[in-house]
Amino acid sequence: MLDDCSRYLLVLQAVWTNHGELVREQLESAFTTCGVPQAMLMDHGIPWWSEQSPSGATRLTVWLMKQGIRLHWSGYRHPQTQGKVERFHGALERALRMRPVPRQQPQAWLDQFRWEHNHVRPHEALGMQTPATIWHSSVRRYDPHPRPWEYPAGSKVLKVGHGGMLDAYGTRWKIAKALIGERVQLERVGDRVLVYYCRTLIRELDLAKRASIMVQRWRPQPASDPGSENASS
Repeated sequence: MLDDCSRYLLVLQAVWTNHGELVREQLESAFTTCGVPQAMLMDHGIPWWSEQSPSGATRLTVWLMKQGIRLHWSGYRHPQTQGKVERFHGALERALRMRPVPRQQPQAWLDQFRWEHNHVRPHEALGMQTPATIWHSSVRRYDPHPRPWEYPAGSKVLKVGHGGMLDAYGTRWKIAKALIGERVQLERVGDRVLVYYCRTLIRELDLAKRASIMVQRWRPQPASDPGSENASS
């Protein structure tokens, strides 16, 4: 988990599986220590994305959205979207070739590498400063039991029903099974309806074609949107 602004490495943990619950444990630990980011950028891999869900939502991403984190996914087969993460992976691979990980204590090796990355290695993009000198924790505190999300007054809000379907505008739309029983906000823009869950745009409804489609582009974040300046990926 890498801070977008400072390149500060918040999490580098060997979990040996991409199971959502194990990943959530690491994120909870980071959020408790460092605060909650305003947004997160991720790829279409497990556990961030489900090929079985129209919106791609998983139980892990629903939990993240309930924290008020705006989620963004990179383009398919477009690693440039997460160039900072890709460059970090390259640095990690070079370090692995130079200093192989001891089989008995792999996490100790990762902890040392994380410390060096944050406190020792200068970054050209940071004016040759280290990430630790730039990074600051988020002012948004982690809440293990967040209140139900409150949408703007007067907005159109509906509940996702059985099978992850939404009844609106005379049609049943596929949204996401991970959102069954959850309330979503609908914002109409011409012949399209933007479907938001908490702060994240998760689906577009094409009224002319009666089709529920993946989000083709992300709307800019309003300048008045509250939250930390930090974003992680």
